[in-house]
Amino acid sequence: MKFSKDIKRYTDYSGKPAIIMLLTQQGLWALLQYRFFNWIYTSSLPKILKWPILGIGVLKLKGIEVLTGITIPYSATIGEGFYIGHHSGIIINAGAIIGKNCNISQGATIGVSGRGDKRGIPVIGDYVYIGANATVAGKINIGDKAVIGANSLVVTDVAAGTTVVGVPAVKVSNNDSADYIL
Repeated sequence: MKFSKDIKRYTDYSGKPAIIMLLTQQGLWALLQYRFFNWIYTSSLPKILKWPILGIGVLKLKGIEVLTGITIPYSATIGEGFYIGHHSGIIINAGAIIGKNCNISQGATIGVSGRGDKRGIPVIGDYVYIGANATVAGKINIGDKAVIGANSLVVTDVAAGTTVVGVPAVKVSNNDSADYIL
C-alpha cells in the first residue's frame, strides 16, 4: 500500500513512531485523504457508486485544504513514499504526475502553464526534491533525482541528477537529490 510507504518516509526522517506522525503531521493528513480517494478514483467500482463517493471526496479534500493549506486532488498521480516537508501553500494540479519517493516543501506549486502546444502539466520523476516556494509549471519533464531550489520558477525540462535554481530556473550543478531524500 502506498500510504504505508508514505508513513515510512515520515518515520525514517523523524525517528518517531507512526502514530505520532499520524497525529501531528498535516502532510500525512492530506496524503491519507488523497490516497483513499485516489484509490476510489482509479478503482473499477461502478460509476453509480464511484461518483457519489468522489463527491464526498471533493468536500473532504477541500476540508483538508482549508485545515492544512495543502491541495492534492484525487485525480493527481503520486508515487509511493511521497513526503511533504512542511504544510501550507502547497498546490498540486489535478493532472500532475509525480514519481516515487519525492519531497515537496511548503509553498510549492506544481501546475499548468504555457501556450499552445507547450501548455500542460509537469511530469516529475522519482526521488525529486522540490524546495520551498518553488513553482514547477507547464508541459515539462523533471528527471529522476533532480533538485529544484527554493524560490525557483521551473518552466523548462530539468535533466536527471541536476540542481536548478532561479527565476527562471537554470542548472547550477550536477548535484543530485541524494542529500535531501532518504
